[in-house]
Amino acid sequence: MLDRFIARFGKEKIAILHSKLSIGERHDEWNRIKEKKAKIIIGARSAIFAPANDLGIIIIDEEHDSSYKSEANPKYDAKQVASYIAKQNNIPLVLGSATPDLSTYYKAKEGKITLLKLTKRANNSLLPKVEIIDLKDELANGNRSMLSRSLYSSIEENLKNKQQTILFLNRRGYSTFIMCRNCGYTLKCKNCNISLTYHSYEKKLKCHYCGYEQDLVTICPECHSDKIRYFGTGTQKLEQEILKEFPEAKTIRMDIDTVTKKNSHEEILKKFKNENIDILIGTQMVVKGHHFPNVTLVGVIAADSSLNIDDYRANERTFQILTQVARKSRKRKPSRKSNNSKL
Repeated sequence: MLDRFIARFGKEKIAILHSKLSIGERHDEWNRIKEKKAKIIIGARSAIFAPANDLGIIIIDEEHDSSYKSEANPKYDAKQVASYIAKQNNIPLVLGSATPDLSTYYKAKEGKITLLKLTKRANNSLLPKVEIIDLKDELANGNRSMLSRSLYSSIEENLKNKQQTILFLNRRGYSTFIMCRNCGYTLKCKNCNISLTYHSYEKKLKCHYCGYEQDLVTICPECHSDKIRYFGTGTQKLEQEILKEFPEAKTIRMDIDTVTKKNSHEEILKKFKNENIDILIGTQMVVKGHHFPNVTLVGVIAADSSLNIDDYRANERTFQILTQVARKSRKRKPSRKSNNSKL
């Protein structure tokens, strides 16, 4: 987003605020905004508190995203804060999304807010063909791979045509839980009491909620059996399978584990955009508003897994994320999305 705005308006007019900035960088950006040197402020959730004195408009992109609500103290909803600031300053608030939050869409239908529609895709590109593959049938036919035969052949075809592929799996790590086959004991976080995830590259068990980690366990703490097994699938495991099945392909992975260093997020996207990489594997980071002109195939692994999370809006969230993923293919010619699903 920053690149697009700089190309249009120039670097001097733009300030940016997000958590990856150093304290010094954040201080400089904050002062530029306060002194009215920056006319456009681009930022993540907390940027809504920027010290802008003469606001003309607030735009919240991907307004359906649950990350606008802060779970850390002080808890706040950036959309509600934006609404209050817009009313106080008597300025418009634009909520943008291809898959709006149901409550936002309901307000628009009721006439409480104005509904504006974009009826055409960028560059008149076509919506991709969506193919749903039932993995029960694949398993019955002897395919135990994470990739359906249809997705495998589509990736193969893309590699031959020098076109790019995105593989989306909304679980990081290697295995999602570790269990003893003898007694059924599952290793859980001592703080959160949820299953620990196995990360193969660090050889650690990690909690994705509080950050707790511990060394691998080879003996069951409960029954002292050595029948400890790894279940479930994460982006690390998917990456290893892709490297095994397509050794000639250049592959890169993008999840919270690979973007810990400063600017690593931008570096991965730049590598992929410059078409040096054939396959991008990632969590929902890869579907956040990026424009990759050469992507003609998007594969979703275990597409229905998010239907079973502990959220009463799981159906809505699943629809939103899958629709966002499908829109990543932007070529003018007909393209496809192979949906690797257990539905």
